[in-house]
Parts: sequence; C-alpha cells; structure tokens
Amino acid sequence: MKLIKDRRVHVLAAAGAIVASTLGMRRRGYPRAPIVIVRCRQGHLFTTIWVPGLSIKSIRLGWARVQRCPVGPHWSLVTPVKESELSDEDLSWAHQHRDVRVP
Repeated sequence: MKLIKDRRVHVLAAAGAIVASTLGMRRRGYPRAPIVIVRCRQGHLFTTIWVPGLSIKSIRLGWARVQRCPVGPHWSLVTPVKESELSDEDLSWAHQHRDVRVP
C-alpha cells in the first residue's frame, strides 16, 4: 500500500512540475504549441518540438535543452525565442529549418 501511495506522490509532483513549466512559458510570452522556435548558442534559429516535462531527443537543463542544431550542424544549448521579438525574415528562416521530428 505504501508503494502505491509513494507512486501517486511522484506522479502528482511530476504533473505539477509540467503544469508549472507550461504556465511559466505562457506567462513569459512563449508559445504553448509543441512546435517552438529556438535559438542555439551560435545564434541559429530553427523550430523544434518543445513539450514541457518531456525530452526524447534532447537533454533538459532547466529552461534550456541540449540538442542538435540542424543549421550548424552541431550540438548546442537551445532556448525558446519569443516570436514577437523576431523579424519576418527571422521567422521565415526559423520555419525553413526544422530539427528531426521523430527521434
């Protein structure tokens, strides 16, 4: 019985962290859609799947993730970018460059 109770606590804690992360992104003005524009440390823009609390093809490090940049190509730390802060040219560039959709 204790094992079941412990699992519930862990599941609820994980769900709470995912909800908090999603709300934090929305509050900061980032899109909540699974396809998000990100910027790597070398300044490249591209789109990727960004699901709070879930990382299949990247390593989560808090707000950022380590994943392969398809523009470089290289491994880099990436962070979401607010679309409202990008020019039309940057938006077009980012949507033309996508990472691998299926891990």
